[in-house]
Amino acid sequence: MGHRNETAYDRRWARDVIDSVRCAAVLLALLLLIDWGAGTLTDGRAALWITLAVMLFLVLCPARVSAGEGWLASRRLLRTHRVRTDLLVSVGCLDGVGQRLVLRDAFGERAELDPQVLVNNPDLWHRLYEDTHTSLARGTLMCGATALRGVAERIDRENAETVFRVSGLE
Repeated sequence: MGHRNETAYDRRWARDVIDSVRCAAVLLALLLLIDWGAGTLTDGRAALWITLAVMLFLVLCPARVSAGEGWLASRRLLRTHRVRTDLLVSVGCLDGVGQRLVLRDAFGERAELDPQVLVNNPDLWHRLYEDTHTSLARGTLMCGATALRGVAERIDRENAETVFRVSGLE
């Protein structure tokens, strides 16, 4: 795993940003092509399509997640949310279009992240998992065992599926 005080990062973040750019660019190209083919492309409509593509990128652009001993940060385009993971008071899951893991610390700070980031980055999961045990030992983490257990089960299940797939035992 590395040393306890090293910072762990989402290793797939750059690839996910590139995928977000590609998706927005494809949408923009298709909208401009359709409008141009229909003979209805104007400066105003082009600006509308560009705005729509930028909005799609903003929605799809993933947060950059990093963690070190006692902290986790989730950085979006305009703001960084940082929590003390060694002083967590709650961990919860928000269900919706995309599932989110919500971490709250003793100082009232809050960070959200996609649980898939933890599945894809064992070092981030390990860092969070260790610090949640510190929070439990300190008595600050009062709510969240079910959410953490759900993430742990998902990670174990996906890791097992990967092992079976790689070994040809699917």
